[in-house]
Amino acid sequence: MTTTTTLLIEELRLEWRKLKEQADKAIAQVDDAGFFATIDAESNSIALIVKHLGNNLRSRWTDFYTTDGEKPDRDRDGEFILAADDTRERLLALWEAGWRQLFDTFETMTAADLDRTVVIRWEPQSAPRATLRALTHAAAHVGQIVLLAKHVTGPEWRTLSIPRGQSRSFNEQLRQRFTGA
Repeated sequence: MTTTTTLLIEELRLEWRKLKEQADKAIAQVDDAGFFATIDAESNSIALIVKHLGNNLRSRWTDFYTTDGEKPDRDRDGEFILAADDTRERLLALWEAGWRQLFDTFETMTAADLDRTVVIRWEPQSAPRATLRALTHAAAHVGQIVLLAKHVTGPEWRTLSIPRGQSRSFNEQLRQRFTGA
């Protein structure tokens, strides 16, 4: 029997996976120049967003229940500065490590874990609140990645959602799929 809490964990896990997949598909469409490009002096590149989010996920999801989510070794301000050794390969390795930490935590998460308290920057909060806070933070950055990737890719961009002008057709396919009519 599936409890509501177990279902919630499964749904959160699925949404996290979909979010990463969307970001990965956008990043895959961008060449190195586009990966490091900024639209103005105050904007972040895809590279810096990848660096920031990868480090954020590592910090937040390492020992999620037992240590502060803001780890002492994290240099958040440095995440928004491109260092000489910040190659695409290195940054994508950081990205993957952060996501792996999150998914490893979700693989062992139980219904009882959602009753636990999590601390981020000394602030105690429920595990569900910390999880939703992290999800909305990541979703905002994935949206930035998609927008930047679309911008730098230009007419070569392959949409990640319903193509323009095809909403009715897409909705009709779903109606037929789910209603059998």
